[in-house]
Amino acid sequence: MTLCPSPQFAIPDTPCLVLDDGAPSLGESLHCARDWAAQLPRAKYLVLLCERRSHFILGFLAAQMNGMTVLLPPSRAPGAIREILDAYPDSACLVDDGPPPAAAVVRNCRDFHPIRSARQPASGEVSVPPEHVAAIVFTSGSTGRPRPNPKTWASLVHGARLAIRRFGFDSRHCIIATVPPQHMYGLETSVMLPLHSGARVHGGLPFYPEDIRLALERCPGRRVLVTTPIHLRACVSANLDWPAVERIISATAPLDKTLAAHAEDHFKAPVMEIYGCTEAGSLASRHTTQEDDWLLYDDFQMTVHGEHCRVTAAHLAEEVELADVIQLKTARRFELLGRHADHINLAGKRASLADLTARLTAIPGVVDGAFLEPASVNGATTRMAALVVAPGISEARILERLREQIDPVFLPRPLVKVASLPRNATGKLPRTELLELYERQVMRR
Repeated sequence: MTLCPSPQFAIPDTPCLVLDDGAPSLGESLHCARDWAAQLPRAKYLVLLCERRSHFILGFLAAQMNGMTVLLPPSRAPGAIREILDAYPDSACLVDDGPPPAAAVVRNCRDFHPIRSARQPASGEVSVPPEHVAAIVFTSGSTGRPRPNPKTWASLVHGARLAIRRFGFDSRHCIIATVPPQHMYGLETSVMLPLHSGARVHGGLPFYPEDIRLALERCPGRRVLVTTPIHLRACVSANLDWPAVERIISATAPLDKTLAAHAEDHFKAPVMEIYGCTEAGSLASRHTTQEDDWLLYDDFQMTVHGEHCRVTAAHLAEEVELADVIQLKTARRFELLGRHADHINLAGKRASLADLTARLTAIPGVVDGAFLEPASVNGATTRMAALVVAPGISEARILERLREQIDPVFLPRPLVKVASLPRNATGKLPRTELLELYERQVMRR
């Protein structure tokens, strides 16, 4: 198995990264990665904490060259890193700069050679055994404790090829991603996909709307913005003058059709949505404003038995049971009905956390919010609560608007206003942190 199995996927002379001071080719990037590989500590695992995408890609390639497995934590919180280091003691850390967030053998990217401007021999091949566990990706923790998911090199390459086939990526495209490469969605779309399609990728991690606009402006060719609903909402609200974009791709959380329509109006480009999970990777897509159903990627098969749905594919080691309730429409198309963990039974009535939250955040004046289940008796929900970011509207007014839309039994008791929600870098809300915030706020009331 090679990094670039054939010229149609990635050409060594083709620019690979877009940096502030140039656009190195894939061959130059691989030459630099070889230098980095020689300087990495001897260890079985590499905890890759680099936030700059260029550093992450070089560190990821260097680890593969050394036969290391990259560990991708669900967050940069010191406690999360410490848990991973305890579970994988033969580990080293690679960070952009400064001290690591937890004790470990560490190397800083500042100590490594930058990508050299001098032309290097163009070599697009790096031998990686197909069965090598290239990465262990941890789930986000939005529904419980983060879980490890090993990914072989072959499975990552195959997943990238499926996305290339679905979206038609090639050397004319430039990817600007707001999602961290440590997330499965970010790893697939902003690391593996450009390495195997010949597309460029912006080397930073733009976060705020103006940063995203500047990153788009710097990138040549057919721009593709890879982002999340939380970033997309911020971009739409910013009312900036956006550079031309060929397509927007969103994932990590359900994308509201109204937001998708506003984004298409602002960017003058179609908004596509990816459905997937850490265990299986990306597996389906849809044009959010044009269709409700999802279309499976090639090679994926889906079976549904009652409320249980499983997917299989040639590159997956085993079938994966999805955490969502799904209705098959045809062999290739399905409707997403919500997550198992979202479904609530209260006083004989049913609702979903996702739907309740969507109604809350759709209220004018609400910036962000989330419903949650703060208490249960013998596993049964006894009442609902909600946290809301809404500086310009009162709690009473929010409850008044909710009464117009939801059954009274699901009204939040209490509704708590907060300055912000503990979203991670992909916009998800880790359940433990959400409950901790709620408990702190309730104790102050």
